[in-house]
Amino acid sequence: MSDNYPSNEQFIQAVKVLREGGIVGFPTETYYGLGVDIFNEQAVHSLFHLKKRDYSKPILVLINDLNILGGIVSEVPAMYEKLMDRFWPGPLTLIFPASPKLPKLVTGSTGTIGVRISPHPVATEFCQRWGQPLTATSANLSGGSPASSAEEVVEIFSDRINYVIDGGRTPGNKCSTVVGIDESGLCLIRQGQIELSDIKKVTP
Repeated sequence: MSDNYPSNEQFIQAVKVLREGGIVGFPTETYYGLGVDIFNEQAVHSLFHLKKRDYSKPILVLINDLNILGGIVSEVPAMYEKLMDRFWPGPLTLIFPASPKLPKLVTGSTGTIGVRISPHPVATEFCQRWGQPLTATSANLSGGSPASSAEEVVEIFSDRINYVIDGGRTPGNKCSTVVGIDESGLCLIRQGQIELSDIKKVTP
């Protein structure tokens, strides 16, 4: 295991911060993300405020288990099944119809929610210990460069962030690829680590 792998105490503290409505920085397979309890509207509001993010922009979410998906989406489109089999865990965010149980703040009142399963071991264990969906918006001020290390998260947010899990430097370079569905079928919303050509090989 890497020397940068967090201690048990770090995970315990991070989960405690989430339960108290706080914001936690943590590493993913792309950049560092910012996690809050998606069902705590005040925590989600604090996240938007911290990032200076437009409230009309939805927040992407991590899960660690497909069994959790049914609690946050209203349906799983058939076109996604092969993509989930091939690219999850991985840097592919899929846009689902959101469950009506989700706070509108999380969805940006769009009625949709972006979800992925991270392959990063720290993000995976954090999600497992939390046991619920977790926000995973990039650790940056809106429009700014995302943080690739715990030190950069602290530089950006200083003491305005409640806790950071230090899992070493992340790959950075590209965010997750975001795919949705429109009237003509699958559509590329954001190009990221996974190329469109690779997606087309799975679902033409």
